[in-house]
Amino acid sequence: MAFHDHLSHTQRILLAIFCFPLLPFYLCALCYARSHEKQEEGNPAELAHVEAGKTVETQKHSSFTGFQSDGNESDRSQQPRGNGLPGQPVQMQPDEQAPVITSYTNEGTHVTVEVHPRNTTPQLFKKFSLGKGVCELPSLTGLDNKGFQENRKSRMPLPGGKDLHAYPWDKSSLKSMTLDLQQFEKLDAYASKVSVKNSIEELVKALLREARTDLEKVRAVWMWICHHIEYDVVGFHNKAQRSCEPKDVLRIGKSVCAGYAGLFQQMCSVAGVQCMTLSGYSKGYSYRPGQSFTEGCDHAWNAVYLDGRWHLLDSTWGSGSVDDSCSKFTFQYNEFYFLTHPALFINNHFPDNSNWQLLKPALTLKEFESNMSYKAHFYKLGMLAAHPGTSIIQTVNGKATISIESRTPLLFTFSLQGTKEHGLMTLKKNGMRLEIYPQKTGNHKLQVFAKPCKGSEDLYNCVLECIIECNSVDKSMRFPKDLYQPVGPSWFTERKGFLRPSHPDPIIHTNDGRCSITFTLGKDISVLPSLQWDNTSLTEDMSRRHIMQIHRGNQIEFKIHLPHAGKFVLQIYTKKKSDPGNYNYIFNYLISCPNTEVKWPVFPQNYSNWAEGYEILEPLAGLLPANRNVQFKLKMHSIAKAFVEAENTSPLTLSKDGYWEGTCNTSGCTEVRVMVQENANHNFYSNILKYKVDTQ
Repeated sequence: MAFHDHLSHTQRILLAIFCFPLLPFYLCALCYARSHEKQEEGNPAELAHVEAGKTVETQKHSSFTGFQSDGNESDRSQQPRGNGLPGQPVQMQPDEQAPVITSYTNEGTHVTVEVHPRNTTPQLFKKFSLGKGVCELPSLTGLDNKGFQENRKSRMPLPGGKDLHAYPWDKSSLKSMTLDLQQFEKLDAYASKVSVKNSIEELVKALLREARTDLEKVRAVWMWICHHIEYDVVGFHNKAQRSCEPKDVLRIGKSVCAGYAGLFQQMCSVAGVQCMTLSGYSKGYSYRPGQSFTEGCDHAWNAVYLDGRWHLLDSTWGSGSVDDSCSKFTFQYNEFYFLTHPALFINNHFPDNSNWQLLKPALTLKEFESNMSYKAHFYKLGMLAAHPGTSIIQTVNGKATISIESRTPLLFTFSLQGTKEHGLMTLKKNGMRLEIYPQKTGNHKLQVFAKPCKGSEDLYNCVLECIIECNSVDKSMRFPKDLYQPVGPSWFTERKGFLRPSHPDPIIHTNDGRCSITFTLGKDISVLPSLQWDNTSLTEDMSRRHIMQIHRGNQIEFKIHLPHAGKFVLQIYTKKKSDPGNYNYIFNYLISCPNTEVKWPVFPQNYSNWAEGYEILEPLAGLLPANRNVQFKLKMHSIAKAFVEAENTSPLTLSKDGYWEGTCNTSGCTEVRVMVQENANHNFYSNILKYKVDTQ
């Protein structure tokens, strides 16, 4: 019985209306099918795509055998050039389905006809209405990735047009679907240890023993590849020594990105999961901030179809990393690149076909090139955005400023051209702020590193990198070499017991060379301050003597007298009073004094019996004038007697307001000591302070 005999009169009219424009393409496809009727099942087929008002778009699928790259080719009809992890070629599987002709009318009706070999009849197998008016329907132009094709067993929709599969530009989620990674613990442990390598089919069969859902299948494939396929650093540099065929990748256990992606797709195909291999540009190995992507695609990755949506992943980057010369690969599992949210994935993966960004609106290549290069840890550590978000930042009057927003408090540091100099970083509860003052014109590579505040044993990980473009130098903003980053008080110093700082800013400006800093101090904390500056010949002990530490209850004050003009670093070290161990560095301030007339002497030397709560009101200078009567006024508690010992001994008396006061003459001596008797029943006196007498 003829095909049209099954149709009603109305259906025949509709079929004629809708299919008449397709007749030439139908005949071409039918002829193609007849000319290839003896092909073996699974050979590449052709796909004709017709949209109302547009030209026919025909694309031949490739079997991708031997589809390789030497890492330098620029022909975009070939494989990715070589940047990915460092960058790798792509491999795909031939389509096993019959050719399909799809037509869209301007009424929004979609008719699909499947073309079969000779002696079979075309069948109208799908018809649905999309409403009135011209409609932009899901496009099949996702196939224009230079030979990348999808497995269309269940005819899942591809991204494009008014795509319901586009994700919002919302960077609050790391994944494109809700995942509980703890539920994968058993599967992950199993999949990573499967050792079957006889064939892809046997390997997938073994993996599926613990995987039931499509998500679990994808997870098992992902976990196995990330733990068993190493990056082929030799093949990256020498095209002749590598293969990207899935069976070869499985056998050898190494490949470049095309081998990773091709094997991933092949294993998903065996597992019955829809998977695509995508190509495009990447900000991976050999990427330099601000560079233009003008040559052919340099990387390959995958998209999988789960729960009615497409999801992106990169098993190459999930498996590990290479060194700077791409001569050594290190397995280092990276969860971030499994089903990464497209709004995050686009930071370093730009697909050859913009539909595969899975974002609306899509990013342009120019925007991709100019955007900041965020690393995986940027989002893994809970950071949201950096300002400015460009890969090249220009200085203004010799200064460039960058800030980072974060969900949680983090510890940061930075590197400018390989050093931690010429910058001023401050921590914020929701991120950090960094001011850069390059001391040379030109381009400077800036890297920012971060780590969680808990677990100080964790290493800092690079979270972003950019270029600082300096056109002029601010010589006045040279910092001492002992200035550690970050600078100033922060949430971190609060956790260490330094609360309510009198100077919350990292820089303290003083014109007369004196300043005072106070904190409310936590319990059981012993503090050791130190003053540092460049080109000094003073000992560490003398540098500390430009600081006087005063305790008043739970408040601590640092009185600082600078020896001369310049920039100084006030370093703060602490330990528990009950801990006999060493002091640990906590934070520092930058103190700036431009007054060249400043010349303050050190404070008097204090001994171990100088107790917390003692305070010197006068004299503060540790160097006393010769042949003078000097007034002493000290605040001391729990003592019976006090006196000053010079050429002669002068007693100190306790006044009504609680101060020990008296006068001492400095004639005929080189030093003056303050001594106290703690117990009236003993004749033992202790040295608590020592002053030098100026003999000039």
